[in-house]
Amino acid sequence: MTDSYDVVICGAGPAGIAAADAARTAAGTGARVAIVDANARPGGQVWRHDVRFDGARAGPTGEARQRSRGVFGAAATWYLQTQVVAAAGDELLIEGPTGATRLRYRKLILATGARELLLPFPGWTLPGVCGAGGLESLVKQGWPIAGQRVVVAGSGPLLLAAAALLVRHGAQVLGVHEQASTRHLWSFVSGLARWPMTALQALGLRARLARVPYRCGEFVRAAIGDERLRAVDIETPAGVRRIACDYLAIGYGLVPNVELAELLGCRLVADHGPHARVAVDEHQCTSLPNVFAAGEVCGIGGARLAGVEGRIAGLAAIGALRAAAALGTRRRRARRFAQHVSHHFRLDARIHALAMPDTVICRCEDVPLAALADFGPPGAWDGRAAKLATRCGMGACQGRICGAALVELGLDRPTAAAAPLFPTRLDSLTEPPTAATM
Repeated sequence: MTDSYDVVICGAGPAGIAAADAARTAAGTGARVAIVDANARPGGQVWRHDVRFDGARAGPTGEARQRSRGVFGAAATWYLQTQVVAAAGDELLIEGPTGATRLRYRKLILATGARELLLPFPGWTLPGVCGAGGLESLVKQGWPIAGQRVVVAGSGPLLLAAAALLVRHGAQVLGVHEQASTRHLWSFVSGLARWPMTALQALGLRARLARVPYRCGEFVRAAIGDERLRAVDIETPAGVRRIACDYLAIGYGLVPNVELAELLGCRLVADHGPHARVAVDEHQCTSLPNVFAAGEVCGIGGARLAGVEGRIAGLAAIGALRAAAALGTRRRRARRFAQHVSHHFRLDARIHALAMPDTVICRCEDVPLAALADFGPPGAWDGRAAKLATRCGMGACQGRICGAALVELGLDRPTAAAAPLFPTRLDSLTEPPTAATM
């Protein structure tokens, strides 16, 4: 069975919700809009449902409820807990809890967001070591964190948001360790005068963390433990310091989820670092005239920029180009803030050199760095041969973790996306699909 829509939106975070609302509002009740998202509720990572503080109500909650009020329910068709596993022409193959179906679209908006950049270091695979955003997600879904000792480390303003969420849930946050130097941090803070609302939000977060030490120029060298994490070694300007803890929440930024865009044939660029993003024009249109993109998939920029880009994409997708163009100034302002963040939180080169020969690179297939040494030096590395010989990148995450890490470390080039994009039931690819509308 094939379902047809005027606009299909992949992703229900800030960009996807804004796109759906803009397309629905500008088009009136005539346009058929569908939204596909892997989660059980809209909101993405930023507005993810919190079982403790949002209650158990169905549908969007908290800020996501406010943002998606106009599109949740009859105004749009929702395919939740559903992944896009393949794409060809003007059709997507999606798989949900009840099986697979095909979605045909006139216009497609990619709001697939981003994932955490996790970099290897000794002990990073120990139970208790989590991505900062990953631990946030676990806690919001009910993971018991109250009373647990947590070290937060990595780079960027998102560390403060993660620490504040953990404190709210009763964790004992021992400190936030930012790898950027004090000089870079103060330069970043002084520049926030151009974005007063963002500055107020940052001050509010810091006030909620008044009792939590915040240290600059420090990063995790190693995680220590046996069957689980027991302590971390922190590189400080005064030397290495060991901190006993139960959890390490670590994050070195985000990587755009460009796999679906690449599978469709959209042009990708890597103009602000080694990781690719989707190239778009002033209307958020990709190199394919019927495919638009918005949010982190177009370059990491935060929820505010994602929302603006989502509205532009939603308006442009239904032909309201003048209304879309009117949002250009807001987008440029939000993009300047994103550039301000990336400039001041560039990673210390020492972080790229932490992995030892016996450090696991591919967590899914348990492949150490030494196993990749026979496949050539950086710049001439044969990633395909390494994948075939060691299974590096062939696990459940489909190389999304180790692949991004190897690209960041300069050891590999991005691997071309191929269907299926996610582990998929065989009958979804071989049998006639059934309707899976949620």
